[in-house]
Amino acid sequence: MKRLPKFIILLLSVIFTTALSRPIHTKQVDNPNPPAQPVKLIFIHHSTGENWLTDGYGDLGRELAKNNYFVSDTNYGWGPDSIGDRTDIPDWLEWFRGEHTARYLQALFTEGGQNSSYTRSFEDPGGENQIVMFKSCFPNSALEGHPNDPPDSDGWLSVGHAKYVYIELLKYFATRPDKLFVVIAAPPLQDASLAQNARAFNEWLLNDWLRENNYILNNVVVFDFFTVLTGPDHYHRYANGQVVHYFKPNQNTSYYPTSRDDDHPSVEGSRKATKDFVPLLNVFYNRWKASAPAAPPAAADLVVTPQPVRPVEGLPASAVLDDFEGASSWEAFTDEGGATTMVCFPDSAQAHGGAQALRIDFKVAAPSGWATCAYIYPSAQDWSSASGLSFYLHSAKAGQVFHVDLYAQSGGERESYFHELVTGQESVSGWVPVQIRWEEFHRVDWEANAGAPFAKPAQVEGLAFGIPSQEAASEGQIWLDDLALWEAAQVAGPTATVMPVSPPAPKPSVSEPTPVRNPLLPVNCPGSAAFPLAVFAGLWLIGRKRR
Repeated sequence: MKRLPKFIILLLSVIFTTALSRPIHTKQVDNPNPPAQPVKLIFIHHSTGENWLTDGYGDLGRELAKNNYFVSDTNYGWGPDSIGDRTDIPDWLEWFRGEHTARYLQALFTEGGQNSSYTRSFEDPGGENQIVMFKSCFPNSALEGHPNDPPDSDGWLSVGHAKYVYIELLKYFATRPDKLFVVIAAPPLQDASLAQNARAFNEWLLNDWLRENNYILNNVVVFDFFTVLTGPDHYHRYANGQVVHYFKPNQNTSYYPTSRDDDHPSVEGSRKATKDFVPLLNVFYNRWKASAPAAPPAAADLVVTPQPVRPVEGLPASAVLDDFEGASSWEAFTDEGGATTMVCFPDSAQAHGGAQALRIDFKVAAPSGWATCAYIYPSAQDWSSASGLSFYLHSAKAGQVFHVDLYAQSGGERESYFHELVTGQESVSGWVPVQIRWEEFHRVDWEANAGAPFAKPAQVEGLAFGIPSQEAASEGQIWLDDLALWEAAQVAGPTATVMPVSPPAPKPSVSEPTPVRNPLLPVNCPGSAAFPLAVFAGLWLIGRKRR
């Protein structure tokens, strides 16, 4: 055999060594182990949930305690306004999206009592409930309509309205990445007349609800209680290193009723559900905990209110607008296309000053997608003593286009202005200061006087950070911190991390401006300056979805 040339031997040696030195990527597996530290959990339920929790019946409370969960629960008569009485699917809007949501959920998060008979094997570890489980009872499996009905804001117990309700709930859940929300599907009925509808809805809830609405957080999960109770070999559980879900077609009624006249799940059915659920909850918890904020916000209030601020070094306390240290009233809005997502929330993993910064995660579809993270003040703010806005910026990558938006009040109507920026490499490496003068904000294209510079700092109603429509889809993360007003003399240094995009040339005032594709609102929006950007306390930005 001929000897190989030395350079070939050397080449093969390098290739072999390089191959061995490369890390071996393995599929990340779920963790079914209980939490290492006690975790507080609250369960919203009625009689079926009570039976499921009770020692000697479903044994769920006792098994959860064995897995390091400190369980509390609500029942009939619980809470402010006896909100515990109302657990039908449409009632979840009152809990999570209603006028009194902040009051109800403050009571829920701090509840530490028992309304069912189950064993607690350790003392209350303190703090708020981290996990919120909620379940409607078996009458909610009598959903009218048709299996494939689309979401419908009208109705009560119907397939379409049930979908609408759960889609609405995501708007609140996205504001609380520090909480894990566990949806328990309503148990089945013995009556088969509407069973196919119930099956279709629960399949949508498990497989399509989050995907169709582009929900990207790990803080919302579903347990298919319905399927587990429709057959002895039907299950939703963690087995052989993966989450598995199985049922036989056309078996959609209760296999485990208490009696012929009683649709409450039996002892056998309830214990079967416990066996499936507890390891699965461990998996859900560990997935969520891996990405949950290290420090939860102090409160969850959907009402837009001024936040307490911490002075930023080098600026007077009165100049600080938001340091993002406490609860956030910033809200994300996106186009109605369905492919765009955005979430914005205080993040402790990155901060310029203090412990938290505002993190914005976005995925904006092309060509007409858009998304904004906005804050609207309860009343107009006078910022005329300042020269503009300043903040610190950090980004996941260079080349991310984003807008800083201002909203001003004028003659009973809201005016909208924007300044466009592109992130640079400096913002990827660390935090960089950004300063924007008032005159660098320009009127949006779809309003009168398009392109006119901003000249109303004494009438500011709100501000936002937005991702505009672009020819190509955009995806990324940016962090913002120490948002403040600044004087011209306070400029802290160069802003090399961002490259301002030239504003549009001012246009003459016209009574009906020509509609053009606007970077912040959907295509074909009305061109009038009276377009309802206001009414933020209710349905602000009509036509947008909150995330």
